[in-house]
Amino acid sequence: MDAAPIHPMSDFPVRQLKFSVEALSPDELVWSRSSPIFSVFLNAFGVHVPYFERYLVHSMRQARPHIRDPKLQRDVTAIIGQEAHHARNFVALNEMFAKRYPKIADCDARARDYFAERAQKDDLRRLVGFTAGYETFTFLAGAIVLQNHPRWLADSHPVINAMWVWHQVEEVEHGAVAIDVYRHLYGEHEWYRKWMVLVALRHIVEESVRAYVHMCRVEGWMRGPLKAARSLGFLVRILAQLLRNAAPAMRRSYDPRRHPIVTNRQSPIQIAWRRYEKSGGDVLEIDREKMARILRMPAPSAQAS
Repeated sequence: MDAAPIHPMSDFPVRQLKFSVEALSPDELVWSRSSPIFSVFLNAFGVHVPYFERYLVHSMRQARPHIRDPKLQRDVTAIIGQEAHHARNFVALNEMFAKRYPKIADCDARARDYFAERAQKDDLRRLVGFTAGYETFTFLAGAIVLQNHPRWLADSHPVINAMWVWHQVEEVEHGAVAIDVYRHLYGEHEWYRKWMVLVALRHIVEESVRAYVHMCRVEGWMRGPLKAARSLGFLVRILAQLLRNAAPAMRRSYDPRRHPIVTNRQSPIQIAWRRYEKSGGDVLEIDREKMARILRMPAPSAQAS
């Protein structure tokens, strides 16, 4: 069995995976028993993401003819492939959310229209800069979720669990590509990249908070000051963790490959999942027993499940 590359951003592949989200019932959409509130946060965070991913695909396709570095051209082709498959799967998941949450169809449509319009109006520097800014956070979110998998996702619906593990592994794998492209084309405008980090952050927070508050209301988690405080407190803690990890991105020397979250704190799940998938393992559903096999550990006891 081949070992996974030492660094997760080395020679990453395109995996053509399709998850059976259409078979989910509305009652299964609060999918984590380990942390129901985290599953709602991740659902909310993910509503607008597939439309950004389509924007990214457009951005990288526009940039690719201007890239002279062969390795970077290969990385751009790979990120296009990965993100196209992400968008396809998560648009299908949004359709399922709309069956449980009445306002999610509007959130979905607003995100779709916003990114479609921006893709047509933005010049190349804005396309690449905004993509690099957004990927600052999707990369970090991927690493944070994988690090906290035992706490947030261990006991969860096997399809959604598998889908998010795949998504987050690949977000880490291609986490440096957009910034590499921006610096290849516009390296003298480092100030603009930093500005786009802030622009992307504002948009991510606005979209995530809107969807999260609506989902929490539907779940009854905003009834009464105590429940509301718990729900909003969780949101604030997650966003604060994301912001703390994003601080290095405001340095001129920032390189996602050297971020501590993917070097000295690499997730064992990330490394093991890549090895398992590369060897032909089925990663379309992951429960506790499957994750134990992926990690090459004894299956958990019945009491643990």
